[in-house]
Amino acid sequence: MPISPLQRARAAYSPKLPRTLTQPLASIGVKKGKPTQSIADQARIKELFPGTYGQEELSFAAGGAPVSAQALKVGLVLSGGQAPGGHNVVSGLFDGLKKLNPASQLFGFLGGPSGILEDKKVEITEALIAQYRNTGGFDIIGSGRTKLETSEQFDLCAKNMKAAGISALVIVGGDDSNTNAAVLAEYFKAKGLGITVTGAPKTIDGDLKNEQIEASFGFDTACKVYSELIGNIMRDAMSAKKYWHFIKLMGRSASHIGLECALKTHPNVCLVSEEVAAKRQTLAQVTEEIAQAVVKRAAEGKHFGVALIPEGLVEFIPEIKALISELNDLLAHAPEGRPAAELAEEVAGKLSPASRAAFDSLPWGIRLQLLADRDPHGNVQVSRIETEKLLIETVGARVQELRAAGQTKAKFSALNHFFGYEGRCAAPSNFDADYCYGLGFTAALLVASGLTGYLSSLRGLTKPAAEWLSGGVPLTMMMNMERRHGQDKPVIRKALVELEGKPFKAFAAQRAAWAVQDDFQYPGPIQYWGPAEVADVASETLKLERL
Repeated sequence: MPISPLQRARAAYSPKLPRTLTQPLASIGVKKGKPTQSIADQARIKELFPGTYGQEELSFAAGGAPVSAQALKVGLVLSGGQAPGGHNVVSGLFDGLKKLNPASQLFGFLGGPSGILEDKKVEITEALIAQYRNTGGFDIIGSGRTKLETSEQFDLCAKNMKAAGISALVIVGGDDSNTNAAVLAEYFKAKGLGITVTGAPKTIDGDLKNEQIEASFGFDTACKVYSELIGNIMRDAMSAKKYWHFIKLMGRSASHIGLECALKTHPNVCLVSEEVAAKRQTLAQVTEEIAQAVVKRAAEGKHFGVALIPEGLVEFIPEIKALISELNDLLAHAPEGRPAAELAEEVAGKLSPASRAAFDSLPWGIRLQLLADRDPHGNVQVSRIETEKLLIETVGARVQELRAAGQTKAKFSALNHFFGYEGRCAAPSNFDADYCYGLGFTAALLVASGLTGYLSSLRGLTKPAAEWLSGGVPLTMMMNMERRHGQDKPVIRKALVELEGKPFKAFAAQRAAWAVQDDFQYPGPIQYWGPAEVADVASETLKLERL
């Protein structure tokens, strides 16, 4: 397969490991900390996970309980959306297993969790993995979003793995996928099946993190890709001086990407969904906030600007959130394939007065998007709602009102963008290449130690990679009970932007000045070579959080 010069150069990159993991593995052992408990709903989580609840946090260091060098057959699943660095998790896992025992084998299940159910797998060999080291994407085995939820599915997974002699499963995924890993680990242990389950923290959204998991992999690379593009648009805006650019960024449940990109690029406006929810801002109030930035800049002779919009914003605006909830219930049993236009009048008549008013206030195109095909859970597909176009329309109308009232002479001409898929499969930054490789290597040690229900962990990530600390975090430690589809479910809690946290406060302290001034920053493309402060630097969010 032909490769580009950059791919060839990246293939030669050797990811940096924590110093502990570069020692002879015979000298590395497991050290156990204190027993843990879930972050909330302790009694209920303990009841649901009696076999894996309360496990200790782990670290790998000299002098701990020895790691087994027994030959193993290990299964691997890439679950959910792609994230830069996934191939390096596979590389680290492969190398760690082979370093412990060259006879160990790694099998990748094809197409995500469905690959286990369908028993579709491929052995990952040195020749295969050599093609994917330090590359973006999940194409080595593919990914998928199949949910493993029933005992029948669990039994079929166990049957297929047992038949292949596989005694351990590594699941690379986000909070939902690793919740699934916790359930599988508990089920296999309760049944005495002898199959362990280990997770690795993946999601570009950045919402799988806590005190123990400092970052989810892929976030750093994706934000650097988006920030380069935002910087390019800022330079164009400064050159043309006639457009407002509304840029929607991935992040349905949390605004970490938008906040990180704002800290990197200094836009005129950056909305944070969590702040909108906390202030209970209406669509009119959000519109007014942006319109005032347009007006203030126009007063300075600047009829251009850049606004960052989180993908999931509409679900945080109270009246739209209530509307979406009602629509999800009304359309839960609607026949598939029915045109959205046909549903509009029928659905509108069944909405509550408040939601009907919200529905009627939206542009026709946005209404149709709210009524379009649902996701696998029957919910509105928020990523398909063109929130940036909605705000362009509402802000444009508001600016016209202010012009008509003689309160501004602002000219408002806007362009829309959505940056999402552009960042999910980028070649990983050095940070993500190192982080992912270390996560995979650590997962190999967890597997070899016969541990189950753990998430691979590296800590101290603002330090050089050699100083990172390797270990494992019990999956149940990160769980709480949440209402999902009418039932209370145990899930790993999503990490939202903390309004009292250092990253948001750093942003909030500067945004008023950014709104009017042209303080744009141009990060440029990811740097794979150069001084550590250029090539290996961690995200702005992580640096601020760990001050």
